[in-house]
Amino acid sequence: MKIVMLKLMALLLVVVSVGVVEAKENEFSLRITTLNMYHGGVRLGQPLSQSVKAIQAAKADIVGVQETHAGNTDNAEAMAKILGWHHFAQGARTSVISKFPIVGHTPRKWGVHIKLPDATIVHFYNAHLNHIPYQPYQLARIPYGDYPFIKTEKEAINWAKQARGGQTERLIGEISASLKADTVCFLTGDFNEPSHQDWTEKVAATGRIPIKVDYPVTKTVTEAGLHDGFRSFYSDPIKYPGWTWTPTTKPTDPKDRHDRIDFVFSSLPVKAIRFAAVVGEAKENAGIVVSPWPTDHRSVVVEYSLETPP
Repeated sequence: MKIVMLKLMALLLVVVSVGVVEAKENEFSLRITTLNMYHGGVRLGQPLSQSVKAIQAAKADIVGVQETHAGNTDNAEAMAKILGWHHFAQGARTSVISKFPIVGHTPRKWGVHIKLPDATIVHFYNAHLNHIPYQPYQLARIPYGDYPFIKTEKEAINWAKQARGGQTERLIGEISASLKADTVCFLTGDFNEPSHQDWTEKVAATGRIPIKVDYPVTKTVTEAGLHDGFRSFYSDPIKYPGWTWTPTTKPTDPKDRHDRIDFVFSSLPVKAIRFAAVVGEAKENAGIVVSPWPTDHRSVVVEYSLETPP
């Protein structure tokens, strides 16, 4: 009898142990999206429903939105109502809309606190950085604002820091506080600046870009501890350029140049990335297509796998 009881107890311990392991390994997916609406999503003549379709096609769960207003109307808030989602206006015509409750925000409103279904709190940051001076245009001698043309990497970095350095410093200040608290962080945005991971020597050798440039915003963000979702998933910038600027002109247009300036970053490890895609107007430029496309920026979506607490 004692032997039988011991065997039953041993079996019970195994079952309990297996249950604990399964709880630790339980995961759910979370899709993060960035979308510059271009004057509230209606500037190109499309109804707001097309911007809603862009979010639905990406199967997004949380979206960082820029250029949210059409006149004085906050169309990000209107989209959230259509979707039945939560909305937080950050100011400066940027917002976060979320399938999950927004339960707080950081002091400067660069970020919000979002409560996931398992009660985990993540910090979601969203930014729209200054659009001028724009270094790819300065290097390509394309007039854009009253700024000089430039030739060197040093000049490009200096002008980039003048344009967006202060904003980046304030943004990273809040993100760093979240990271020190060991909180999972996401960052979306229209940076109005390309990635240092795209403007490399190898890419320059193809003639796609004029020179290598260690652009400071993305470099600062990655040095702070965040990973670029799209570039982590598609590591080759030559094969997978991921251009988000712009669907309104052709890549051969001499008055424009195409680039990747819209981003999804996360503090999660790269192995947590399950999927990444550009969302846009045609399969030649996007992994997810919505036509007609409502804005002058393509969108980006990245799917992450998160472990639920045991």
